[in-house]
Formats: sequence, C-alpha cells, structure tokens
Amino acid sequence: MSAKRFKGAVNVQKLKKYAASKAGRDTLISFGIVIVAFVVMQILLAAGAVSSLLESLLVPICAYIVMAVSLNLTVGILGELSLGHAGFMSVGAFAGIVASTCLSGMVAFEPLRLALSIVVGGICAAIVGVIIGVPVLRLKGDYLAIVTLAFGEIIKNIVNVLYIGLDSAGLHFSLLQQSFTLAEGGEMIINGPQGVSGVSRISTFTSGFVLVLITLFLILNLINSRAGRAIMSVRDNQIAADSIGISTTRYKLMAFVISAAFAGMAGTLYGLNYTTITATKFDFNTSILILVFVVLGGLGNIWGSIIAAALLTVLPEVLREVGDFRMLIYAILLIVMMLFNNSSLKQRILEKRGMKQMEKAERSGKEGA
Repeated sequence: MSAKRFKGAVNVQKLKKYAASKAGRDTLISFGIVIVAFVVMQILLAAGAVSSLLESLLVPICAYIVMAVSLNLTVGILGELSLGHAGFMSVGAFAGIVASTCLSGMVAFEPLRLALSIVVGGICAAIVGVIIGVPVLRLKGDYLAIVTLAFGEIIKNIVNVLYIGLDSAGLHFSLLQQSFTLAEGGEMIINGPQGVSGVSRISTFTSGFVLVLITLFLILNLINSRAGRAIMSVRDNQIAADSIGISTTRYKLMAFVISAAFAGMAGTLYGLNYTTITATKFDFNTSILILVFVVLGGLGNIWGSIIAAALLTVLPEVLREVGDFRMLIYAILLIVMMLFNNSSLKQRILEKRGMKQMEKAERSGKEGA
C-alpha cells in the first residue's frame, strides 16, 4: 500500500470515528438539518409552493436560530441564566441599520453592505457584552438573571430616547430630544420612540442561511475545543475548575461576549428585514421567547435549539386559522413538549440510541483492528 493511500485510509478512519462520537454526531445533525431545510425551501420557493406568510418568516427564523444557538452557549454550555439576550439583539439591530444607512452611498452591492453591517452589529454587541459582562458575571444564579433582565430593559429605554441623523456633514447624535438640525437632503435614522423607518430591506433567506452556517461552525468548534471544555468545566464545578488553574472569569466572559456578538449579528439580519422597527420589539418577551427555544430544544443541545426555534416561530402563524384558540393551542403544545422533554420516555429513547451508537462504535473498532 502506498503512503498516500495509507494516509487516505487513516483519514477515513478518523472521520468515521469522529462521526460516531457524540460531538461529531451533533455537528453532522446540526449542519444536516440546516442544509436540508435550505435546499427543500429553495425547491419549494422555485415551484411557488410557499405562501407569502411563510416566505416572510424565513429571515426571522434564521435570526431566531442564531439567537437560540448563541444563547445556548451561555445557558446550556456555560450554565448561566441570561434574560437580557434581546438587549444584545437590539444593539446589533440598530447599529447594523445605522451602518447600512451610512454605507448605502459607498457600497451599492447589497450582499456586501449587509455583511459589513452584520459585522458592525456583532462588534457593537460584543463591546456592550464586555461592558456588561465584567461586573455582571461575578454574580450567580437568580442574581445574574435579574441583572441581565434589567440590562435588556435599559437598552430598550436608551434606544427610545436616542436620536441619530445623517446628512452631508456626517452623523448627528443626541439623547432625550433632538438637539440637532439636519442639512438639506439629510435623514433621520433613529427617531427616538418612533424607532427606525424607511429602512432598505437587504436581508435575504440566503444571507440568513449563510449566517446560520457560520454561527454553527464557530460555536460548535468552540464547544469541541479546549476552551469549550474549560467553559463546561466551569459550568459543572467552578471550584474544581479554579483549583486546577482554569481562569473561570476569563472563560465565562469569553462565552458571554461570543454569545452577545452572535445575538448582535442576528439582530442586524432581523432589523434589515423590515422597513420599520422600534425598540419595543426587543423587550423582555423576546428574551423569554429565545430562552424557551433553548430550554425546549435541550440545554447544551445545538440541533435541538435549531428545531425548536424554527418550529415555534412558524407554529403561531400556522395556528392563525383557529382564531381565538390560537394561543391556547400554542400554550398546550408547549406544555406537552416540555413534559416530553423531561419525561422518562425521552430518557429511555436516548439510552437506546446511545446503546446502538456504542455497539456500532465497537463493531467499527473490531473491523478496523
């Protein structure tokens, strides 16, 4: 056997071993769900088999998937309860809209302008994440949840008193009331409680799909890396992690800031999908909705968050046909899914699947020997 063929056989064995592991299986399932769903939707869109209502939900679904996956990094992998994720989404949305408006005259190619705006939104949310995370992550449990909840409300109220305009002289900024006058041809970008209007809708389903893939690639690689194992050790036992020299503050802040950055990117994607948007969209209810995606999909389960985010975004719209009973049925379905998620039946199913995977791994190991 030549050295090249032997090296190829070794690589195939490594891929098989990785695919049989839990990390590899979760990675393949996560990417598989997203890619298959995208291909199916593209076929349906080309055939005209998708209603206008469902088509309008495609970009928000992508944004919510990114939000759920990023929050799972904080809640599921780090083990800290955050109730202010909508605040980071709000920062990303309005920062991205400002960036897109400023770049509209310089970058005519919309996908590039959207990409740059998403990067700006992510960076701004990450900076806010650092500012919030340094003092807040010293708290634990309920105290951390309460402080992050307050942060989300603070961000919403700041945006409600924020005025930003653009004219030939550049950006103008004021708080509480508009204290500047725009030159002829200028436009208001953020107009206090009225929010933003007249936004160019440049977000697309394809750009949302790409952002979801980038999010999965980076977060799954982080989870399976040395840093990810350190983050999980902080979650499992912070005292033990400290005792073996792991900088718990550093890794907690790392997970929190990365989670905030992706929430900001999702916010930009979401904000540039609508012509009008206000700060009230990113309130406490949105944070709870994202948390429901994470809990329903399973803490630390990335592909579960993907399915839960897509399903629970579409479900209320599908149930509109039942009129007044829509939210009642939605609540009942949520309760049933949560009961199943914590039932012994699910545990037995997972145990059987785990046994099958172990038997498969043992057989492949014997064949390799």
